[in-house]
Amino acid sequence: MKCLALSFFLLGSAQAANLTVFAASSLTDAFTELGRAFDVKTGNKTTFQFAGSQALRTQLENGARADVFASANAAQFDPLVKTGLLNGGQTFVRNRLAIITPAGSSVKTLPDLARSGLKIVLADKAVPVGDYTRRMLKAIDQAGTYGQDFQARVLRNVVSEEPNVRQVALKVSLGEADAAVVYGSDVTSTLKKTVRVVALPTRFNQVAGYPIGTLKNAPNAAEAGAFVRFVQAPEGQKILRKWGFLPPR
Repeated sequence: MKCLALSFFLLGSAQAANLTVFAASSLTDAFTELGRAFDVKTGNKTTFQFAGSQALRTQLENGARADVFASANAAQFDPLVKTGLLNGGQTFVRNRLAIITPAGSSVKTLPDLARSGLKIVLADKAVPVGDYTRRMLKAIDQAGTYGQDFQARVLRNVVSEEPNVRQVALKVSLGEADAAVVYGSDVTSTLKKTVRVVALPTRFNQVAGYPIGTLKNAPNAAEAGAFVRFVQAPEGQKILRKWGFLPPR
């Protein structure tokens, strides 16, 4: 009887689950590869919903079902914990900002962003990278390095505010903007073929911490926990480094 019960337990635990992961758009490449590796190990089928963290938060607040949420900042993560939708999580990776321009752009340095007549694309301020971008500009203003009104002059050049960082990068890649601010991880080998990175001094850059956690009503709670652990494990972290992310500490 004990052997039969054990066999039944092992069979049940080996059944594949259809896991749904909501993740910030900047994680698209890394999590797609990571998900494939996780599925090979576990036999599960992981489906991703990539979008701006603020959009994913809204979807979850409005009843969308998911197992895991990985946000590009705590501002879109913590409110879900406070309202009881999300279990407490922890930072699993970090990122930094990068300024990109089309390969042939006349924008060569950071002060060039304030030059009149440029077309700059940013993420909306509700998007994590958009918030980090404005913090970066504020830090430059406070330092007074390029004039007290540097932030205002840059923002006057903004012609579009996008709902996620991938849309921002795409605008520059297509030559529809003279410059944009994305994450360092967005500057992939493919993007490097069409854009150039403008130096951004470390003292002005911003560190983005990415929290991850499981939904309290996760349809596949055990598998959701396993996915989070895989992301934090050496194999998952190695994939994230490959795609340009920084260690969580």
